[in-house]
Amino acid sequence: MSDALHPFRSHTCNDLRASDVGSTARVSGWINRRREHAGPLFIDLRDHYGVTQCVVLESSPHYETLKRIKLESVVTLTGRVMKRDDEAVNEKLATGEIELYVDEAEIQSSAEQVPLQVNSNDDINEDLRLTYRYLDLRREKVHANIMLRAKVIESLRRRMVEQGFTEFQTPILTASSPEGARDFLVPSRLNPGKFYALPQAPQQFKQLLMMAGFDRYFQIAPCFRDEDSRADRSPGEFYQLDFEMSFVTQQDVFDAIEPVLHGLFSEFHDASGTAHKVTEMPFPHIAYDESMTKYGSDKPDLRNPIILGDVTEHFDGSGFKIFAKLIAEKDFKVIAVPGKGGGSRAVCDRMDSWAKKQGKPGLGYIFWRATDDGGVEGSGPLAKNIGEERTEAIRQQMGLEAGDACFFTCDKRLQALQFSGAARNEVGRELGLIEEGEFKFVWIVDFPMFEEDEETGKIEFSHNPFSMPQGGMEALKTMNPLDIKAFQYDIVCNGIELCSGAIRNHLPEVMYTAFEIAGYGPEVVEEQFGGMLNAMKFGAPPHGGAAPGVDRMVMLLADEPSIREVIAFPLNGQGQDLMMQAPSEVSDEQLADLHIKSVPPLEIG
Repeated sequence: MSDALHPFRSHTCNDLRASDVGSTARVSGWINRRREHAGPLFIDLRDHYGVTQCVVLESSPHYETLKRIKLESVVTLTGRVMKRDDEAVNEKLATGEIELYVDEAEIQSSAEQVPLQVNSNDDINEDLRLTYRYLDLRREKVHANIMLRAKVIESLRRRMVEQGFTEFQTPILTASSPEGARDFLVPSRLNPGKFYALPQAPQQFKQLLMMAGFDRYFQIAPCFRDEDSRADRSPGEFYQLDFEMSFVTQQDVFDAIEPVLHGLFSEFHDASGTAHKVTEMPFPHIAYDESMTKYGSDKPDLRNPIILGDVTEHFDGSGFKIFAKLIAEKDFKVIAVPGKGGGSRAVCDRMDSWAKKQGKPGLGYIFWRATDDGGVEGSGPLAKNIGEERTEAIRQQMGLEAGDACFFTCDKRLQALQFSGAARNEVGRELGLIEEGEFKFVWIVDFPMFEEDEETGKIEFSHNPFSMPQGGMEALKTMNPLDIKAFQYDIVCNGIELCSGAIRNHLPEVMYTAFEIAGYGPEVVEEQFGGMLNAMKFGAPPHGGAAPGVDRMVMLLADEPSIREVIAFPLNGQGQDLMMQAPSEVSDEQLADLHIKSVPPLEIG
């Protein structure tokens, strides 16, 4: 009977059910686990789809071979499907009601001793995992993450097409851009001394597609940036859902992409094993200035209820001389981070220690206790220095009670807000204030068009140089550059920036003027962005878009702390592929062919 079966499998390792009992089946896969129970050999056979328990009796001619062969060997097992005893049913397995009694066995590939444990999701040294990534990908959790990624991309494509978008591909070999991160450069053999760059994003090409008359573009786009690694940023390359639309306002962009994001996160809301609520549409909007003032960040985690407060007035001229002097002499601001339920010396000491680990001298704090007469009093050295009246004023302003604490940082306004934003996140974690089981989306809007370099005083682009300023040419001509807002926006989920976007500038004269304010003359604009600038001169539609990061979306859905956990073959933190041993040296002949030579790095010192 078994000869009529497919040579490798009649079923996958996830197929067999109680309805198959009594039939003959053939399965192929990797030996995941092996156990001996009073004679019979039990083998958990694993393939891409699942696990089937196979039983080899002592009387089987294959018993000794299957007993000795190493885990992760690939075998084909044929036998009878039998029902498990009631007490042996494994409800965690789709195939948990049955087992396969093995009559025939064929070794397809014998494995050597594996350098890491495949049949476990326990933590393993990351370099070891990346060196043997093909083994790491066999592990259940990692395998599931990569499958989730594939399903997410499939869902994104389907949803974008439903929204009327068409997928186009843009070049991988392109020109170097002076804006943004470092480029990866590729030498040209046919054009000695010249280099291509890998695209940091398809920014100019997608705008050119709009100028070419295509109305709604999207692409699952590979992007390349020579940046340092972070938990939410992969060094080298990443993928984004890149899209652009013609004849749209900022709200039109939001209306097009929100159903895609809401639908995606609703579809996979329990991919991590925990069900999550998703922000209802329309997603809330917060202006950049408000976000910085309230949360100390332009990517706030709205699961955290903490709102910052400016309490400078309560320290101005106070007995806390360090802050009072900085306020008087340098116009520093004091920003407060309230900590509901954090009113203990232990919590305050941990926050102070955290601040020192961030390179700060410490973190000022006050915590409040109930008095015997039913009142509330502030405690700690800072409270003593500023006095009872100011301490009470801070408590009233921040809405705090007995058992609460408040933490303070004093610096230039932006720096004080940014550090307070980091402290807000830490206080939220420390006190368990962050709402779990939520995907909280928010649009951050009204970004400043320009910013000032504090050291040089130079006016620079703050976000995207190709954005349309709010007010157009009139704003550029008549307003203080630092007061000009742009039609720029970010979509943020749980404190993770998923993308930046903008309504683009489509007018050559506006582009020249905006770049002039940032210190670039017309010759620089024409040299660096000539292709797009020339296209604008032949009739360009108003257009805009954005590009949510695919890797970050999958990381959120899978509830993984590192982006490398959702990429099949990631680089490590040093930008190295330990498995393929890249980057690597190349031969002198290869370099000569490209008309370049390698020189050792300069030794400094």
